[in-house]
Amino acid sequence: MSDEARRPSVLIVDDVPANIRVLVDFLREGHDLHVATSGADALELAARLVPDIILLDVVMPDMDGYEVCRRLKADAALACIPVIFVTARFAPEDEALGLSLGAVDYIVKPASRAVVRARVKNHLELRRARESLARQNAALTEAAKLREDVDHIMRHDLKAPLTGIIGLPPVILEEGGLSDQQALFLKLIEENGFKMLSMINLSLDLFKMERGTYVLRAEPVDAAAVARRLFVELAALAVYRRNAFVLTVDGRPDTGAEPVVICVEKLLFYTMLANCLRNALEASPDDAAVSVDLRSGNPALVVVANHGVVPPDIRSRFFGKFATSGKRGGTGLGAYSTRLMAETHGGFARMETSDETGMTTVTLALPQPETPEMPETTR
Repeated sequence: MSDEARRPSVLIVDDVPANIRVLVDFLREGHDLHVATSGADALELAARLVPDIILLDVVMPDMDGYEVCRRLKADAALACIPVIFVTARFAPEDEALGLSLGAVDYIVKPASRAVVRARVKNHLELRRARESLARQNAALTEAAKLREDVDHIMRHDLKAPLTGIIGLPPVILEEGGLSDQQALFLKLIEENGFKMLSMINLSLDLFKMERGTYVLRAEPVDAAAVARRLFVELAALAVYRRNAFVLTVDGRPDTGAEPVVICVEKLLFYTMLANCLRNALEASPDDAAVSVDLRSGNPALVVVANHGVVPPDIRSRFFGKFATSGKRGGTGLGAYSTRLMAETHGGFARMETSDETGMTTVTLALPQPETPEMPETTR
């Protein structure tokens, strides 16, 4: 029988038979009634029946209603049962004590039929609503966990066949007998296979970052060299739009003479900056520059600026998960993952956009140790 179809059960606790008869008469219609004439009997019946609601007198011999309520609320299996005190004690401090012990209501005797029925009805409906919400929350939690488990398994399962695909091109190339074009195609397959493997690994890392279990592996990195590399990799997109890249260090043009060393996890830093540059290029008008300014200090700052403003509908959720606006094929994960990676470094990501200047900047703040070492490639 469903919860909606069955009659709610009510436990009435009072040591005076006349009081019990009154409440039984009030609630006979539509309820399954159970009666206890002492605190000990009430606790035994409550444990055995687990009623939907309890009407409890305060003044009883041996164990008063307050103590019964304390014991009910201390039992995890019974704590959720609503308790309504029905008593002749009407002082404000008595009512306050009853409510502080966990009772949901306090009715002073003599009470009318209408009041008792209305209070019982309201609290039974509230209990059903709470239980329904709890079931929905449990179902949503289970569904979310299932989705995460499936995603996690798929990422792991994708790695095995992909590793096999990556391993074949070198074997075929070593056997020889291929045209230059065929050899080029095989190298492209291998290169893109490695990119896909990096993406899968990164998605697993993001999973850990979201749960705060990711272990950061920071090392000295030449941030300027990473920026220059990304300028080359994104050149095709920039040329198509006639955009230019500008790199500055503390506001001065980059000469390439000295490395700009910051302590970060290299792959994460590369991904953060790549996300920022791609977003900046996609948002920029034609013939406009995208700039990167590397600012020393603690935290080290990376400021990516572009012409164009962020649409108003996405500004407040720019770094939110799946946040996107008017971008065909956009996943809404680029800015989100950038923020997550910056926070994993102990820093933050901030976006500022101005309708007056027509400019947008994204700032990555990355805390630094006191004395970072030089990266191996620059020694």
